[in-house]
Amino acid sequence: MKCRHCSAEITLPFVDLGSAPPSNAYLTKQSLRAPEKWFPLRVLVCSKCWLVQTEDFAQADELFDADYAYFSGFSTSWLAHSERYVVEMAARFELGAASHVVEVAANDGYLLQYVQARGIPCTGVEPTASTASAARAKGISIVEDFFGVRLADELAGRGLQADLTAANNVLAHVPDINDFVAGFARLLKPQGVSTFEFPHLLKLALENQFDTIYHEHFSYLSLTAVEKVFASNGLAVFDVQELPTHGGSLRVFAQRTDTGKHRRSDNVTALLAREADKGMASASFYEGFQAKTNRVKDDFIRFLLDAKAAGKSVAAYGAAAKGNTLMNYAGIRPDLISFVVDRNPAKQDKFMPGSRIPIVAESQLQVAKPDYVVILPWNLKQEVVKQLDYIHAWGGRFVTAVPSLRVEE
Repeated sequence: MKCRHCSAEITLPFVDLGSAPPSNAYLTKQSLRAPEKWFPLRVLVCSKCWLVQTEDFAQADELFDADYAYFSGFSTSWLAHSERYVVEMAARFELGAASHVVEVAANDGYLLQYVQARGIPCTGVEPTASTASAARAKGISIVEDFFGVRLADELAGRGLQADLTAANNVLAHVPDINDFVAGFARLLKPQGVSTFEFPHLLKLALENQFDTIYHEHFSYLSLTAVEKVFASNGLAVFDVQELPTHGGSLRVFAQRTDTGKHRRSDNVTALLAREADKGMASASFYEGFQAKTNRVKDDFIRFLLDAKAAGKSVAAYGAAAKGNTLMNYAGIRPDLISFVVDRNPAKQDKFMPGSRIPIVAESQLQVAKPDYVVILPWNLKQEVVKQLDYIHAWGGRFVTAVPSLRVEE
């Protein structure tokens, strides 16, 4: 396989999670009768540019189809994060009625609704019909297409160049990372700024967050690799912030290399140095991750088998993609976890891909009163525990499996 960025041959392994169907390909009662398409889920490391990436098997149009069921607006903590972002960016870059903000991967309008509320003109780019429709229902202008150089040139030709572009949790999702990044350099006004948020590979590796690996994530990103990718495609990184979202993310600020005027922050130098100190530009950093991942899988399976043997009932909360990675790697089926609760109506009455565990509304918890509730989106644990505190009334306990098994006392 050749690296998606630099085209070097890559053979250095990071982790092999067996095989799984696409993590957002939720099943209906009708599709339960049909076979699922499973793909190998292996991740390799380019030892030239240090871009960590899934091995090529699945295509983007098989992962982000019209029924794509991930809606950002169902997490209150994520909405609060997005609103803070808009407030901070509007102040820092003096955005107003004469500005234009473009969000790539606008999803259901979770972020642009706050841009629109401030009277700042905005446009969203979103390729999935289900979420694009939800954004339009909020009155947001949406271009329903995949982003890259072609679309960037079309938008610029229509007078839609941007003072600010936002791209949250999408840089990892693109198979052609060079074309995607180059599109931002084309779309920005001369003094425009692009921001990108993505889970930090350093956190993923050190804290064993293997369940953030799934087919929709083509890349796993360090600042070391991102700076190389950006520099090759017309963008210069000038600042970076570390965020708590998704178990530890980066917000990278970039500008056009030909016209940008922002001074490079000491934050960039410091984080690149920290990544170098950890050895992220060496093969040794990536060794041993498979063994840590296997321990989590084994501990989780052991817990579920022990609970079943003791006559205890187990449900889960959050039909998240990361949960599907965990379930399918561990081979979990409905005999071990009876159902998964999710607040998103688009997922309710469907079934988890691979494991085929039913997805139900939250009211089912009150009916079934399970002994344990496994929080699959562990990065939202505080939010979920507060929301579901009532399970303690019947002696229910919360469980998380990643980064290590934790059963509430």
